[in-house]
Amino acid sequence: MTRNYLLRDVSPLGDGTTDVLLADGVIAAIGPDAEKQAGADPVIINGSGLILLPGLVDLHTHLREPGREDAETVRSGTRAAAMGGFTAVHAMANTTPTQDTAGVVEQVWRLGRDAGWVDVRPVGAVTVGLEGERLAELGAMAESAAQVRVFSDDGKCVHDPVVMRRALEYVKAFDGVIAQHAQEPRLTEGAQMHEGVVSAELGLAGWPAVAEEAIIARDVLLAEHVGSRLHVCHLSTAGSVEIIRWAKSRGIDVTAEVTPHHLMLTDELARGYDPVFKVNPPLRTQRDVEAVREGLADGTIDIVATDHAPHTREDKDCEWGAAAFGMTGLETALSVVQETMVDTGRMTWADVARVLSTAPARIGRVADHGRPIAVGEPANLTLVDPGIRRVVVAEEQATQSVNSPFRGRELSGCVIATWLRGRATVMDGSACDETVVVRS
Repeated sequence: MTRNYLLRDVSPLGDGTTDVLLADGVIAAIGPDAEKQAGADPVIINGSGLILLPGLVDLHTHLREPGREDAETVRSGTRAAAMGGFTAVHAMANTTPTQDTAGVVEQVWRLGRDAGWVDVRPVGAVTVGLEGERLAELGAMAESAAQVRVFSDDGKCVHDPVVMRRALEYVKAFDGVIAQHAQEPRLTEGAQMHEGVVSAELGLAGWPAVAEEAIIARDVLLAEHVGSRLHVCHLSTAGSVEIIRWAKSRGIDVTAEVTPHHLMLTDELARGYDPVFKVNPPLRTQRDVEAVREGLADGTIDIVATDHAPHTREDKDCEWGAAAFGMTGLETALSVVQETMVDTGRMTWADVARVLSTAPARIGRVADHGRPIAVGEPANLTLVDPGIRRVVVAEEQATQSVNSPFRGRELSGCVIATWLRGRATVMDGSACDETVVVRS
């Protein structure tokens, strides 16, 4: 049975303080009436100095199951998500087997439902086996129990413009969106890191910015031509920001995401040849970091998405050239956004709610998440202490893998509690492992 929670003197979206009552899975009262309606024996939380946010929504998570349960499972990955303040995640399609049929996406959806940490929305593959040749069962996945609305070949680019056009046209029938991994494959064959001064000095094959920008430019024009929604995954260059800004000025229905690591880290970190910093798209220059921060602050970039990509030690603890691309990020995302955007004065906590909850829920068509903090709304919420400074210890995180690029780094803020439909999944900064799953 879900308990009642009375949050005293908490600050919704960082704007003033008030009391908030959570009861029967919803926000039951705000203000002076909250304590009067709390009933017998509520869990009382001193919210002084704490920020209350709508539960975070990640549009880009790799949960690895089925197929790579040695790196992550739906249960471990969603537990990590809850620890990071998330109440819903989108599970990317590059599993084994690929999430390109109704059967596989329903399997992932059920695994998430049974785990109970967050709501899991599977992402369907655009093409069969992520091969970029034939469209996958987009309609069947949309009509399945998983109700897929986001489709992506992430990890690979839908490089054929004819296939991309057909996909954009197809998903219009059920209000879907194509999320493109923008990487021109012929310009990135054998690429290991960002193409620039550092790659030249290290002797590593470079990954030019234009390989990302060329695909984005092509696809925003295709989206305009067919009148469909387009989402750009993990945008990473200054030029990409300008293309999205131009497309939006023309009224093209395009949205874009930036990852926490592209908001903070640069290609200079590759100088130590530590594969934990090897990622796709690669870490870019300080100029690119500043451009994506500006783009996020002014609304050109719509959301922050983690691109949480866990890997086994064997896939990362090796020489740079043999190492897998990818970093974990679910448990550090909010702290990175606070440090790079809030603590620097670029964004408010209301802006954080927009880019980490409201906008991703809208793009992914996730009902009951990213909602206002108001009476009667679902109690999918996150409580944050922005005053805490903590050192990231990768081995102590809930995720099954330890390839965090922020390990050993001190970051701002800490998730104190997370609620999914009024049920605490995290309390006092620890996962509520004893909680009985209550299905909605």
